[in-house]
Amino acid sequence: MNGAVFDVVVVGAGPAGLSAAIEARQWGLSVAVLDEQPAAGGQIYRNVDGASPTLRAVLGDDYVAGAALTRAFAASGARHIAGASVWNVGRDRKVSYLQDGASQAVEGRSIVLASGAMERPFPVPGWTLPGVMGAGAAQILIKSAAALPRQPAVLAGCGPLLYLLAVQYLRAGIELKAVVHTTQRADYLRAVPHLPAALRGWRDLRKGMDMFRQLRRHRVPVYAGAQALAIQGEACAEALCFTHRGVERRIDTSLVLLHQGVVPNTQISWALRARHNWSDAQLCWIPETDQYGEIEDTRIYIAGDSRGIVGARASAVQGRLAALSIASRLQRPGVGERRVRESSLRAELQRHLRIRPFLDALYRPGDSHRMPADDAVIVCRCEEVTAGTIRKYVEVGCHGPNQAKAFGRCGMGPCQGRLCGLTVTELIAQGRGVAPQEVGYYRIRPPIKPVTLGELAG
Repeated sequence: MNGAVFDVVVVGAGPAGLSAAIEARQWGLSVAVLDEQPAAGGQIYRNVDGASPTLRAVLGDDYVAGAALTRAFAASGARHIAGASVWNVGRDRKVSYLQDGASQAVEGRSIVLASGAMERPFPVPGWTLPGVMGAGAAQILIKSAAALPRQPAVLAGCGPLLYLLAVQYLRAGIELKAVVHTTQRADYLRAVPHLPAALRGWRDLRKGMDMFRQLRRHRVPVYAGAQALAIQGEACAEALCFTHRGVERRIDTSLVLLHQGVVPNTQISWALRARHNWSDAQLCWIPETDQYGEIEDTRIYIAGDSRGIVGARASAVQGRLAALSIASRLQRPGVGERRVRESSLRAELQRHLRIRPFLDALYRPGDSHRMPADDAVIVCRCEEVTAGTIRKYVEVGCHGPNQAKAFGRCGMGPCQGRLCGLTVTELIAQGRGVAPQEVGYYRIRPPIKPVTLGELAG
């Protein structure tokens, strides 16, 4: 496989990546899909083909629906390279990856980056204590290993995934001590103008209402509009503290699952030196592309949530649109058919995106849960850099995240800024009194993932 050339190399095997591969194969293109996981499906459909009937019942119909996509991919004839951890993508369209302890490379006449999303950091006091983890990570444990908590859990934050995990735990018989959500009255008011469009996607709204009804039916305590979240404990989590309707509250628990949405995984697009813009709606960086997802005139495309959070179904459509564009550039037969196909896909994409502005407005994370006021809160977990340290950097002239590396080691750990990047950008922007766009982001360089000299030599 090392050195092989394909018409299309896809990075990532979630909805966008699999759909791009399927569409490209339908137009007769040779396709290789690099997948860090052992089986196709990405994070949202992880292990969907191997899940037991019991696990499928716990995870729900939206998860089970992913099996149709993985079956179509398996029948497409695309080459699936599993267990491949991509560590570099070059503008020459050479993709380097690790597999079985050795570095290999493939080349694509075009590339589709479909690396998906990651959980937004939730830097509050105590978030690094044992017993505190992301709700998304907890859900991955269910999908990959059917691992469920042995003790009652408290879920805190905002966003659809928070409530979805709560319902999945209830289906599995797990006790929930409470759901503490941070959506404020101002968030509802901000979302109201987007409600008419969202109502056109009423099925998604109905799913959300059903989740709330299940919480009520199981008599799970729900604290709405919570503020000032903090986890207390010495060696591990012992309690979640917060303010609710002006009253300070404490829930004793050894398991706190935090979540305040997901953000695009942009490490590869930053390493490619693509232009990125700060999204005030989604509070994150979004790579600049054309309508098909292409970065400038590079034949490198981005599809799915790594291009901006759109959800699984819209991600799949974006993957297909990228593949259509590639087929056209390679002058494959069927120009008229592709135009009809593109028109249909664009209409489908618009339907899936109707609810997105409503969700972005309703579940906007609060400032205090993105930019901690407490200077002692750790921001960079790899290097144990606190919010107060970042503020001191600004006081002595630090203008952006790259300079922060010169003042200390923030963003220089194994995660290369994935977990701290957004927080550092916003803290510096806040300290300087400027927009995040002016502050910028870390200068990401390969390797995107840690690589040993032995692996390179192998």
